[in-house]
Amino acid sequence: MDIRLKAHVECLDGRIGRLENIILNPDSERVTYLVVRENDVANTQRLVPESLVKEASHDTVFLSINKKRFERMKSFIQEEYIPASTMLYMAEQAGWNMGTPASMFVEHEAVPAGGLVVHKGTGVFATDGRAGRVDEFLVEKKTGRITHLILREGHLWGKKDISVPINQVDRYEDGKVYLKIDKKGVEELPVIDTKGEGR
Repeated sequence: MDIRLKAHVECLDGRIGRLENIILNPDSERVTYLVVRENDVANTQRLVPESLVKEASHDTVFLSINKKRFERMKSFIQEEYIPASTMLYMAEQAGWNMGTPASMFVEHEAVPAGGLVVHKGTGVFATDGRAGRVDEFLVEKKTGRITHLILREGHLWGKKDISVPINQVDRYEDGKVYLKIDKKGVEELPVIDTKGEGR
């Protein structure tokens, strides 16, 4: 199963949005959730468990639920209200004279425990420097286990997609992916032909 970031996402009763991010468990190397940006409601992203993925083609992820159930999924972006009294207390402790502060909302990503968010374009580093960026993942449908990371290498006319076996990923750290191999090793990995696929 090919899970491409930014792919269209369809429910049983029609298109619902785009795949924004995936959340994976770095220990088990499994996709646990998809973050889907809804088309109809601006800036709404929902957490969809991987188990609800029916199938995925190169440009579309098909879910096994309808739009109504999708709309009941947990929001990925959570808002936290901070009252004015908290802001005033924090300012006084720091020795600031703020006057009367306004209350505010703070947004944060609701990443499930043990999960790690991987965005399209996340930097991928070989042992000797930057190798490219994350473009997509290949996933076993039955287990949800990631088998390959598709690395986009190069710029403009010299772009190519390289299939990196997940066992060559050393770690995920500080929003980056680190490989166990050097750039020469990356160059020796198979190139995926994506010509004519609207990338």
